[in-house]
Amino acid sequence: MRAHERAHRPTERVEYALPKEPASAGRARKLASGFLAGSRRRKTEVDAERVDDAALIVSELVSNALRHGDGGCRLRVVVSGGRVTVEVTDASPEHPRFQRHSMDNTDKESGRGLAMVRHLTRRLEVVGAHHGGKTVRAVLA
Repeated sequence: MRAHERAHRPTERVEYALPKEPASAGRARKLASGFLAGSRRRKTEVDAERVDDAALIVSELVSNALRHGDGGCRLRVVVSGGRVTVEVTDASPEHPRFQRHSMDNTDKESGRGLAMVRHLTRRLEVVGAHHGGKTVRAVLA
């Protein structure tokens, strides 16, 4: 009976196929920001800070998928109620490695992105895709 009592949450989503090329991460960031900033047409607006957080997450996840994956990737951004979810799917079955950082290795130029993504999200998970590969799903805090 409780399912009938819940209010229906309007859901909007957008999905993009991105080729394995250097400009794809920047393009993904702009596309996601544009979609989320266009929330004036929605019943639930996405505030500017969350748009910025989502853009950073998109950029990092797409960059990782293109760097470590086997080709391009797919980006999906979902707004449901007040929740923003970012999903990036690629063909590589290898899961991302979350590196621990200490004060001794702060000068490294890479490896901190997923830690940043974890900080900005309520939930970060990796699930196997039906066709092989994986999807990295980040639900914003």
